[in-house]
Amino acid sequence: MFRKPTDEAEHENLERWLLTYSDLITLLLAFFIIMYSMSKVDTAKFERVSRALQSVLRGNSQAILLGNASLLEENSGDGGIGSGDLKVLKRSFDKMLADQGLEGKITATLEKRGLVIRIAESTFFDLGSADLMPQAASVLDLITELITKIPNHIRVEGHTDNLPIKSARYPSNWELSVNRATVCVRYLIEKHGFNPEKIAALGYGEYRPIASNDTVDGRNKNRRVDIIVLNMEDIKNEPLRNEEDISSTEEKYSGEIPINPAGGNSLDF
Repeated sequence: MFRKPTDEAEHENLERWLLTYSDLITLLLAFFIIMYSMSKVDTAKFERVSRALQSVLRGNSQAILLGNASLLEENSGDGGIGSGDLKVLKRSFDKMLADQGLEGKITATLEKRGLVIRIAESTFFDLGSADLMPQAASVLDLITELITKIPNHIRVEGHTDNLPIKSARYPSNWELSVNRATVCVRYLIEKHGFNPEKIAALGYGEYRPIASNDTVDGRNKNRRVDIIVLNMEDIKNEPLRNEEDISSTEEKYSGEIPINPAGGNSLDF
């Protein structure tokens, strides 16, 4: 025989959905709290990094290495600053280029390997030469203000176009590109005391073009020097120092850095 449910049972069933609803609201609340907390941490870190880089630009060499806003402390596991901090460095570098009127001659781009500071050949060298022009030293001095206090490794790359060169000093574009990179590295080490264990010179000749070599404009773009602030992942791939060869890294370079005496000493191009 069919029995009509009581009012009490009907009331109990109607309120059961509240349990599921309350669980859903609780989960959503927890989710938004976590998202808000993460965004606040990133903002705070960004502000600390920005203040540290600004201090370095003012000449405070301890801002990054020892301060409470230390980039090393926040990234000590890899001995360098990460891609997020490199974005801050790029903004500081872009501002410096704008202030000095160097836009177009020098560019800064973020790539997977790190921050790439790209310098046109005409800014540093005469065609077919690896002797630094007078204004090249001034540009390197400015770049050093940003990169010398950064714990990341630095890679200097020389590049040429595909026009053949054959001389007693440079039998091919390989020698020219390597020599250009080496001259820049020596300047950073000898004039600014850059740590030689954290910098390297590479020459790619004509084999890493960024434009077509079929046009004059393309060849002008390909003749360049790239200074790369490596990100943390690439730092891990750098060869480790051999402690048995410490003395070899402390030897002083001999000879003068070749600088073309022609031209002035300003940053005017």
